[in-house]
Amino acid sequence: MRFKKHVIAGATAVLLGALVLSGCAGGTSGGSSASTGSLTIAKPDGAAVLATQINNPFITTGSGMSLGYDRMIYEPLALVNPVGKNETTPWLADKVEWNADYTQLTVHPRAGVKWSDGQDFTADDIIFTFTMIKNTPALDLAGLKLSSIAKDGDNVVLSFSESKFVKQGDVLQTAIVPEHQWKGIADPSKDAVKDAIGTGPYTVKSFSSQGVVLSARTDYWGGTVPVAELKYLEYNDNTGLLRALQTKEVDWAQIFITDYQTNYVDKDPQHNVFWGANVLSPDMIVVNTTKAPFNDVAFRKAVNMVIDRKAHAEKARSNAGPELTNVTGIPQPTGDQYIAPEYKDQNFTIDVDGAKKVLTDAGYTWKDGALMDPSGAPVSFTLQDPQGWNDYVTGIQLVATQVKNTLGADAKVATPDANTWFGNLSSGNFDAALHWSGSGSNPWHIYDDVMNGAYLQQASGGQVSDNFGRYDNPTATALLQKYASASDDATRTDTLNQIQKIFVEDVPAIPIGTHPTLGEYNTRSFVGWPSEDDQYATADPTAPSAVQVVMKLTPAT
Repeated sequence: MRFKKHVIAGATAVLLGALVLSGCAGGTSGGSSASTGSLTIAKPDGAAVLATQINNPFITTGSGMSLGYDRMIYEPLALVNPVGKNETTPWLADKVEWNADYTQLTVHPRAGVKWSDGQDFTADDIIFTFTMIKNTPALDLAGLKLSSIAKDGDNVVLSFSESKFVKQGDVLQTAIVPEHQWKGIADPSKDAVKDAIGTGPYTVKSFSSQGVVLSARTDYWGGTVPVAELKYLEYNDNTGLLRALQTKEVDWAQIFITDYQTNYVDKDPQHNVFWGANVLSPDMIVVNTTKAPFNDVAFRKAVNMVIDRKAHAEKARSNAGPELTNVTGIPQPTGDQYIAPEYKDQNFTIDVDGAKKVLTDAGYTWKDGALMDPSGAPVSFTLQDPQGWNDYVTGIQLVATQVKNTLGADAKVATPDANTWFGNLSSGNFDAALHWSGSGSNPWHIYDDVMNGAYLQQASGGQVSDNFGRYDNPTATALLQKYASASDDATRTDTLNQIQKIFVEDVPAIPIGTHPTLGEYNTRSFVGWPSEDDQYATADPTAPSAVQVVMKLTPAT
C-alpha cells in the first residue's frame, strides 16, 4: 500500500517521517472583482430542521450542520480530499506538519485572517478550540484524544495519546471558533450560538422557517467571494427536492435520484450535472453476529456467495457508482493500491452451488425447498432499512429475493422509521441491515466499522456507536489498532493485508455495493464545480469542502 503524501503550492515533498503541507488555499476566481448572483442549496430532511436556529458546529443535528451552512461560516485548519489524489489543502493554517508516527501536529496559522466581527484570527483561537474540545467530552465528536495543546513561537502544537494517521481529516477539519465569543459560553455542547462569528466567506443574513440566507463578506481573507448570496431550503423528502431540482428552484443538493439521467440530467442536459464521487466507502449488509442465523460463519459465507451485486448497482443505485467487484469490499479504482496481492484478481461471482456446498458441509439441509439449520429449524431472518430510503429499501428487497430464491432461507424485509432503525442497530435489535461504512483516505475506516471490538468495550447501556454487527475477534481488533498506530508504510501494508484476509474468510459483514458521495448541481450561473474530470472535492454541499467548492466557482459566460 502506498500512502500518498502531498505538499501544496509547489513545495517539495519531504518523505523523512513527516508530512509538511503548505501554501495558499487556492480560493478565488480570477474573472470577477465582486460577488455576484446567488445559489439555492437544499436538503430533504423536513421543516423541523428550520424550527430553531442552531449555528453551533458541534451540534450535528442543528440547522447549521444539517443544512450545511455552518461550513460557510466556520472553517477548518485544512481540507482533506476523499477523492481524486486524496490531497490536503491548508485553509486556516498555511502549513501543517505531522511527526513520524502522527501523534503530534504542528500548525502554522494563516496571517491576515479576520473574524466576521472584525477581530483578528490568531493562534490563540486554535488553542482555545482544541482545549475546549479536550475539556468537554461531548464536543469530541471524532474521539481526538488530545493529550496537550501548546504554543511554540508562532505555531500551535497538538499532541495526541494515539496515532492520528487514520483520522487526519478529523483533526484537520475541526471547525475553529473565536475565543473572544466562545469563552463566555457556559455549555458549548448545547448553546445554539445564534450570533455566529466565523472566519468563513459568509455571514447569516436571515433565518426563518422558510429558509436561511447567507451574505458574502467583503473582507474575506481568501479574496473576492464569487457568489453574493447563498439560500438554504428544506424539503420534506427526496421527491419534493427532486421536483425543485427539475424546476430549477434549487441549484445544489445531495440526494439519491432513481434513474438520475432521465429524472434530472435530461431535464436540462446542457447544465444539469449529477456526480457520484467514488470514495473509499462500500455499502454492506451489516449482520448481527451474536444471533442466528448470522452467528454462523457458514451462513454468512453462503449469503455472500449468492448476492447479485450487478443488480444492486443497476436497480438499487441506478448506476450512480461503479459495481463493487473485489472480494475485499474495497471500491475500485479508488482503492486499487490498497488491495492485498492475494486478492488483486479475486472478484465476487454468484456461486449458488458453492454456497449450498458450504451450507451442506456445515450441517444445513433442505425440506420442501426451505433451508433448515443444523438443528432442523427453518432459517429465517429480517433485513431492515428506513422507509423512504428508496435505494436502500430496494437493495434489501433484492437481497431478500435472491437469498430466498437461491438458498431457500425465509428472508423478510422491514422498513421502520429512521429513528427506530438507528436505535435498533445501536441496541442490537436486528438481524441484518444495509448500511454504509466510514470513509477516509485509506480503507482502515471500512474495516474499523464492522470489525473493531473496541466499540463493544465502549458500549453504554447496551448501545454501541459502531460495529453494529457486534463482531468480536481480538486478532482483528489488535490489527486495526496496529494499523492506526503504525509509524511506517511497510507495517501498515502488512497489517492491512492481514485485516483483509480476516474480512474475506470470516465475513463479519457482507459488502454489496459502492457508496459514492452524491451531488447535484447546475452550471447555469456558475462553473468550476468538482466533477469526474476535476476531483478536487466531492459535490456534497454539507461536506467540509463545500466552502472550497464555492470559492472555486466563477460566473458562467
